[in-house]
Amino acid sequence: MTGAEGWREDVARLRAAGPRGVLFLCVANSARSQMAEGIARHLAPPGVEVWSAGSEPATLNPLAVVALAEVGVDLSGHHSKGMDAVPADRVDAVVTLCAEEVCPAWLGSALHLHWGLPDPAAAPEESRLDAFRATRDELLRRLRAWFAKPTKPSP
Repeated sequence: MTGAEGWREDVARLRAAGPRGVLFLCVANSARSQMAEGIARHLAPPGVEVWSAGSEPATLNPLAVVALAEVGVDLSGHHSKGMDAVPADRVDAVVTLCAEEVCPAWLGSALHLHWGLPDPAAAPEESRLDAFRATRDELLRRLRAWFAKPTKPSP
């Protein structure tokens, strides 16, 4: 992603490519990528498969579950996964979400995009839930733009 609004160009590329398999990738697969997976599954049209994974899977952060529950997305059944748990042959687009850390690399011919978002789990404890909400809201904004139904031009 280039610049603060570069994600809009990424969304246009994703819409044009029409991937049927989307992977959200970060290091721990405990917060950002899990939230992106949950939101995308909630918004994606039928026939689009969505996964998340990490290069060093940890444990699903309970605040990710709380933040998404506030907007009607249930992550309670999710768990952190490694990249080997993803069916690589079905991934058409990969969105990495790391900001402070080195993002894992996904090898293959999939469309690669980067949405560097700060890790909400790294926020100070007293503001951590707010950081998860801010990450959720940013992911919602981007994913709603991606999965919005195209509008027909007015005559």
